[in-house]
Amino acid sequence: MTLRPLSLLEARVLGVLIEKAHTVPDSYPLSLNSLTLGCNQKSARDPIVNATEGEVQAAADALKALNLAFESSGSRVSRYEHNLGRALALPSQSVALLAVLMLRGPQTASELRANCERLHRFADLSSVEAFLDELSARAAETGGPLVVKLPRAPGAREPRWAHLLGGAVDVSALPVATDAVDFVAASELAALKTQQAAMQAELHELRALVDRLYGELGVART
Repeated sequence: MTLRPLSLLEARVLGVLIEKAHTVPDSYPLSLNSLTLGCNQKSARDPIVNATEGEVQAAADALKALNLAFESSGSRVSRYEHNLGRALALPSQSVALLAVLMLRGPQTASELRANCERLHRFADLSSVEAFLDELSARAAETGGPLVVKLPRAPGAREPRWAHLLGGAVDVSALPVATDAVDFVAASELAALKTQQAAMQAELHELRALVDRLYGELGVART
């Protein structure tokens, strides 16, 4: 299934529906009010939004049209649930990763593992990376890649990942760090310089002690 790019609010609504299915299962599917509160949360959200119920309703309706969300029937209050896994034929692990990326923005694999804890508990970092690689290598006939690995930012040790449900990311516009080996080498050089200075100070103290002992013994140094 090939999707049109989602708007920021559509991606936020979809991410909230996925998140709350795991974190508040007793009140899921979500009412429009709960969905709006989830979208406007100040914690675990990047960027922070301040959407109205009407805007959230429109975003949810758009997701319904794309078969990414359902509206429950038979209730006086409209309730919504996500359909991302079934619509795109994705395993629950991939759905969890995409949800956290939609809610919190680009993150490293380590950050994703920690932030996915309540949605899916990954055994180790390599399993997170395996699902990210699978999402980034998704074939064109099934809709194409859903995540992209971003260039490592200056001063960072790990590259971040971003979702592509909102469209392509202009990677060329992002700042790129120098080679990782150079970064590590620079930090190691600083540590070696500090260690060298400490050793030199210790050596001076030992020489002064030896000179004093020679003096006290009345022995001339040769």
